[in-house]
Parts: sequence; structure tokens; C-alpha cells
Amino acid sequence: MRQNIKVGIIQQHNVSQVLQNRRLIADKVRQLADNGAQLIVNQELHDSLYFCQTENTDLFDLAVDINSGDAIQFYADLARQAGVVLVTSLFERRAPGLYHNTAVVFDTDGSEAGRYRKMHIPDDPAYYEKFYFTPGDIGFNPIDTSIGRLGVLVCWDQWYPEAARLMALKGAEILIYPTAIGWESTDSDDEKQRQRDAWITVQRGHAVANGLPLVAVNRVGHESDPSGATGGITFWGSSFVVGPQGEFLYQASQTEDATDIIEIDCKRSEQVRRWWPFLRDRRIDHYSGLTSRFID
Repeated sequence: MRQNIKVGIIQQHNVSQVLQNRRLIADKVRQLADNGAQLIVNQELHDSLYFCQTENTDLFDLAVDINSGDAIQFYADLARQAGVVLVTSLFERRAPGLYHNTAVVFDTDGSEAGRYRKMHIPDDPAYYEKFYFTPGDIGFNPIDTSIGRLGVLVCWDQWYPEAARLMALKGAEILIYPTAIGWESTDSDDEKQRQRDAWITVQRGHAVANGLPLVAVNRVGHESDPSGATGGITFWGSSFVVGPQGEFLYQASQTEDATDIIEIDCKRSEQVRRWWPFLRDRRIDHYSGLTSRFID
């Protein structure tokens, strides 16, 4: 990894038209690249509205073939033209009746550097992801790019220390989380604040525990529930970047779109791991229980 990386983040309020969302992203990628960004991270499922608020088989039509087709060509060309490493988050149609929530990373020449299929799939009111997504089957493997090794995970994965740890143990140099998370309308103001604080805190903990910088990019704005069963989701934005001690390098608005560049000192991880040698002191001879669902 380079000594310093300029990371661009795109936090935006999506619309219902896929092509319009892509045009917005393309404009912002080019803007960020012109201003020096080398790595650009998008939010989760950035091509559309967050369709998982309802269970609707017609919405599988939003899925794309990530091995060929318009979507993959669009983002490959965008990465190549802008000369950046680009992290995308797509609804993958792998086969008839088999779909994934998949991050695809493109290198600066437009080639695919790698992909990650979301491993942890939630199933909660307004987040009916198990209806749409099969859990990932390619494991927690960092993606090598021309600017370094990226530990790309997706949204619900961000609550699991095991996922971040496995990425770190396999040599990830930065943790990246495309995200779509927000408040349901019936939650109290106090509960909303607790949820957002917990979301930030757990990820800062992953940065600290693994001595790595971390980038979380969330969507923002209100999206209505097509069924009318709930008041919809207000995505809380708050995209952020922290260093290897969990120190804030950047935090976006809770309510507004954000297109910003944050410089990360990649040398700092080495020094922090010397001060706090957590990997050295792990008691790997006593962790076998972690592979159990529960220990009675």
C-alpha cells in the first residue's frame, strides 16, 4: 500500500431510476478523481432505491450479471476513465433464482480486481434481505489492487468482529463498508441516537482491534415503504473514516449528500500495531469455541 491514500466517498440520496443514479455517481466519481482521489467508495446497492423494505418478486428484475452486461461495463469504463480504484455494490444475478449482494472492485485500468459477496444477511422489518440475497460463499478475502489490499465487507457485516479480524489476518490494509442503514419512523429520538452511536462505535472498535483505517459509506435521506406498512426508512448518512486507533478523520452529514476526499496515512497502521500488538498476543490456542453457535 502507498504511504498515503486519498479516499473519495459518495454518500447520496438515491432516486428510483437506475440510470439516473448511475449518472449521478459517474459525475461524482469524475469530480473526485479530478480533485486527486485514488480510491472511491460507494454506498450499498447504489444503483437503486433500497428495495428490501418489501418482499416483491418483481424487484429481482433489478439484479445484474456481474460477469458481463451494461452495469459491469459502465463501472469498469468509469474506473478506467477516471483512473481510480472504484468500490461498487451491486445486486448480483448469479443464476435463475440465485442472487447475491455483491461488492465489485475495479482497478484503475478498468479490470476487475475482485469481488466480495455479503456474508451476513439481515431479516428485520423494512430490511427483508433474506428474501433477496443468498449468503456469500467466497469467504472473507481481501482484494488486491494497485493501491493496496482492501478488506471490503458490506453493511450488516460491519457488526461482526470476526469478519473484520479475518480480513486483517489475511493482510487487509484498510477496512471498507458500503452501507445502507437508517431509522424506522416509529423509533424514539433516544433510540435513534443509540442505534447510530452503536453503529459508529462497533466499527471504530474494528479499526482499533485490528490496527487498521476504516471507511464506512452510508446512504442518506428518506425512502418510503412501497407497501405502506411502515413509515419508510430515513437513512442516517454519517459516513465516516477513522484511523487505526479509531480516531475520526472525517464524518459526513446525517441529512445531506456528501462527496469528499479524505487522506489516510497508511504508515500509521504499522506504528500503531507496534504500540498495541494485539495480533501478537492473541491466544489462538484457546479460541476454538468461536466456531460454535453457542456454548452451553
